[in-house]
Amino acid sequence: QVQLVESGGGLVQPGGSLRLSCGASGSIFSINVMGWYRQAPGSQRELVAEITSGGNTNYADSVKGRFTISRDNAKNTVYLQMNRLQPEDTAVYYCRAIMKSHFQARSREYWGQGTQVTVSS
Repeated sequence: QVQLVESGGGLVQPGGSLRLSCGASGSIFSINVMGWYRQAPGSQRELVAEITSGGNTNYADSVKGRFTISRDNAKNTVYLQMNRLQPEDTAVYYCRAIMKSHFQARSREYWGQGTQVTVSS
C-alpha cells in the first residue's frame, strides 16, 4: 500500500511563514511528479506548485515569489515553504504525487489527507 502523509499546517498571522511536508511511504517503485494543491471553502481545488523528479518546478501565479517547492528524492518527501502568507492563502492544502508501486503495472495519482492552513490576525 502506498500513501502520502502531510504535516506542517496551522494558524499564522499575515506576513508569516509556514513549511509543509509530505512524505510518501509504502512499496514505492518510482515517483514522478509531486506537488501541492489547495482548496478554500466554496472554491475548486487548485494547483499551488509541483516539482518533477528532475527538479523542474511549476507555480501558480498567485504564489510565485512567495512559495518555494522542493523535494528530497532519497526520503520520498516534498516540501512547500510558504512566506509572506496572506489571508487569501487560507485553505486546506493537499499533497499529490504520481507514483508507481511494486505491485502496479503503471503509475497512478495519489492524494494526501490534507492539512489546514489559516492566515489570520
